[in-house]
Amino acid sequence: MNLRRRTTSGVVSWGTLRGAALLAAAAVITGCSAPPPGTGVFLLLDTSGTYAGELGRAQTVINYLLGTLDPGDSFGVARIDGGSFSEKDILTRVTFDTRPSIANDQKRVFVETVTTFADTVDAAAHTDITGGVLQGVEWLNEVGPGVKTILIFSDMEEDLPAGHIRDFPIEMEGVHVIALNVTKLGSDNIDPREYSARLQAWKERVEAGGGQWTVINDLERLDVALQL
Repeated sequence: MNLRRRTTSGVVSWGTLRGAALLAAAAVITGCSAPPPGTGVFLLLDTSGTYAGELGRAQTVINYLLGTLDPGDSFGVARIDGGSFSEKDILTRVTFDTRPSIANDQKRVFVETVTTFADTVDAAAHTDITGGVLQGVEWLNEVGPGVKTILIFSDMEEDLPAGHIRDFPIEMEGVHVIALNVTKLGSDNIDPREYSARLQAWKERVEAGGGQWTVINDLERLDVALQL
């Protein structure tokens, strides 16, 4: 049966109308769908012997982030030690409740947890930065925010225990990695090229995985880098 719909301008087939409706629906689904909501931040804290003294500055960054992130955003903090691809190294992680009063309570608990850790942490003998990054990517992908950021508070010198394998690509599509407060090692003072080469190697690794790389040593510029 050839169904037809009469209009003031003539006759239009029902099949034409149905096809137009399907095309319009497809455009809405594929072209106008809203991006995933919210922001996700995962902060890695280097606790190696050469860097543990910087944790006080890291707490300042955490306090800033807690004041900036909104209800519905996600925030996690983990330590970097000798084997960082482990749930035991995650200090705390939370998606803040959409109710501001409850989100504020969650932020207070967050501060208490990190403060207790900073006051009691023992310096780690090794530094598995790659494992921490893997942990961060996994969590951010699971939470699924629209903006994914990994902050690394470290000198970016990886020192793995014997037998740990980390020389493989990391899939980091859509993740912005920001190295913070990258202090210089004693050997960097002897040969500054080592510092530049270390950061360049991390930049190439992140970008090879589809991620974005930034270094921020002036923490006053953190708001510009994050654009929260």
